[in-house]
Amino acid sequence: MRSKLFVIVALVLCAFAREAGAQQQFQLFASVADATGKSVATLEPADLRVMENGVEAKIVKVEPVNWPVKVQLLLDNGIGLGGGNIQILKDGVTGLINSLPDNLEVTIVTTAPQPRTVVRPTTDKAMMLAGLGLLAPDSGAGRFVESLNEATQRIEKDKSDQFPVIISVATSSGDANVMERDVKNIFARIQKKPTTVHVVLLNSTTGSASGGANQTQVGMAVTEATRGRFENIAAPTRLATLLPEIGKQVAGSVDKMSNQFRLTVERPAGAKGDIGQVGAGARGGLVLRGLSMDGRLPQ
Repeated sequence: MRSKLFVIVALVLCAFAREAGAQQQFQLFASVADATGKSVATLEPADLRVMENGVEAKIVKVEPVNWPVKVQLLLDNGIGLGGGNIQILKDGVTGLINSLPDNLEVTIVTTAPQPRTVVRPTTDKAMMLAGLGLLAPDSGAGRFVESLNEATQRIEKDKSDQFPVIISVATSSGDANVMERDVKNIFARIQKKPTTVHVVLLNSTTGSASGGANQTQVGMAVTEATRGRFENIAAPTRLATLLPEIGKQVAGSVDKMSNQFRLTVERPAGAKGDIGQVGAGARGGLVLRGLSMDGRLPQ
């Protein structure tokens, strides 16, 4: 099963890589600031220069993209973490929440013995922390893939424009039987909406039904596909410092992702086949803070 799952993940990643195929126009997302570092409210085609394989391309349309970032926290409170470490998890998540900007929507879900929403989507940090305070250990195993599948389902059902972020705190326990269709659905959904996934995987010596192979394969693949962060840790105590670090990383990307411009670009004359290496620069004292094909700016 594990080798078959690896093949599925590899095939899905290849499909991601083929998305930018042969076409005469393509889209870019750009985050642009003024000389003081403040996001600009307007942008004209002449303000940027886009190159493909070193040859200038033409920007034919610029549209503002002011989408909110929405965060889902998936927390393994099961046997892999251990009841004695639940407070460490709470402390780490508290630091993560306090690192996030105000008015950022957050959902909190525990994953053992199955995914359960403990804090519904809210921008109220007091509500987040109150719900986190009720987090209790469970003797079951966390469901890493199942919780990812449900998280991407929630993103799919939310028809609003957004930049979703999933932060999964998982352990190597559980996930002995991973459904192939669930893995495929996860990747299909994060391809449709510009989702960024960060994964922290705690290597547990308790209740590790699959040795962590499924969690590691899927976790590394989904973070690679979304340009997220994958951290494999050995000690629960690392959660207390690592989770606030990830919170600060997400906070640093919120302003850039929430204030972007979608560029429609016409390829240089004579360009054929798949889109080549694309670069861009800003003119007139502006600063290009980020450039991507899909709006994801996780750093």
